[in-house]
Amino acid sequence: MAQAANEAAVERRPRFFGLSRNVFIMGVVSFLTDVSSEMTLTILPLFLANVLGVTTTLIGVVEGVSESTATGLKVVSGWLSDRLRKRKTLAVLGYGISAVAKPFLYLADAWGAVLAIRFSDRVGKGVRTSPRDALVADSSEARTMGRSFGFHRAMDSSGAVVGLAAAAIIVFILQRSSFDLTRHTYQVLVLVAAVPAFVAVALLWRFVREVAPQGPTLRTAALAKAKQDDPPGTFLDRQFLLFVGVMVLFTLGNSSDAFLVLRAQNLGLSVVEVLLLLVVFNVVYAGVSGPAGALSDRLGRKRVIVGGWTVYALIYLGFALAGHAWQVWALFALYGLYYGSTEGVARAFVADRVASAHRGTAYGIYHGAVGLSILPASITAGALWQAVDPAAPFVFGAALAGLAAVGLLVLVR
Repeated sequence: MAQAANEAAVERRPRFFGLSRNVFIMGVVSFLTDVSSEMTLTILPLFLANVLGVTTTLIGVVEGVSESTATGLKVVSGWLSDRLRKRKTLAVLGYGISAVAKPFLYLADAWGAVLAIRFSDRVGKGVRTSPRDALVADSSEARTMGRSFGFHRAMDSSGAVVGLAAAAIIVFILQRSSFDLTRHTYQVLVLVAAVPAFVAVALLWRFVREVAPQGPTLRTAALAKAKQDDPPGTFLDRQFLLFVGVMVLFTLGNSSDAFLVLRAQNLGLSVVEVLLLLVVFNVVYAGVSGPAGALSDRLGRKRVIVGGWTVYALIYLGFALAGHAWQVWALFALYGLYYGSTEGVARAFVADRVASAHRGTAYGIYHGAVGLSILPASITAGALWQAVDPAAPFVFGAALAGLAAVGLLVLVR
């Protein structure tokens, strides 16, 4: 046990820009994976709407089902990584499933096929997410936890910048400023995006080392809980569960970003302009994530998250009221500010509340609860868009974000 603890301490030692090697390499893996995903999945709603003629309600179903149905795997894979005391193998498997699934979009000719492929890709995400986040946490020192997750999110969104910029160049070359996406253009994007996805899997398998979680097992934690209430940092303490509950409330109003893409097109932006818009979003996201994570190490996670959610509520109100295409550019930049200040910080908060040996399960519960909430959120958004008007989903989302911010302030320490 002492030897394992010493090896884990060595693996957490900063080597690259104040980060451990594992955290740095996993950041590169996320960068490459997001290059691939953004070239194919971000504009998938445009493929469904422009090429296959799918309604917004069905787009909401595709996005919601694909995100939510696979979330149970996040719980199972997280729990399994705790039980096996191994994270890397499950992470490699998950990234591999997604890399294999996405190229099949080249052949998709109906929304049911897209749903099946999208679901398969999300299965991969479900398998990898909780073990990967637990491995990031286990590979980080406590005093730099926010910085590690901030770096990981920054690399993820930097990959999105590169992927979207590459997609915009390809779309411009193939169809100039055409308003609608064509099947041929999307097929070219799918083929190009396959390369970084497979390179990412190879890097993860070759260069990331396993870090066995430290501390008591789930069984010993359960026995301890039977004798006394859990102090902070043990398995599933009340503050962690309250945080998850507040996150669910927020997510019920945070529908798939597909609706932001559709809203941009609804206000008159072409496919190339939508891609460039998403580049702006991810540049801000990447630039904010690292500093926000480091700031949360000093000021506390809750303050940073509440600030991000407040920005989110204002942004969604802006999307509801927007009447001109130029307004969307500013709103997407601010949307990057929200994402950068909350995504990594929320994951660091989970690491703060739960001991190393239980983090896989905790991340599984966190990601699972959020993922399951996306299905009703996306279906509700699609129905509001179609039954009321395109502004309605954003008013609804802003209201729930405000309630969640108050809940976080009042209920969670």
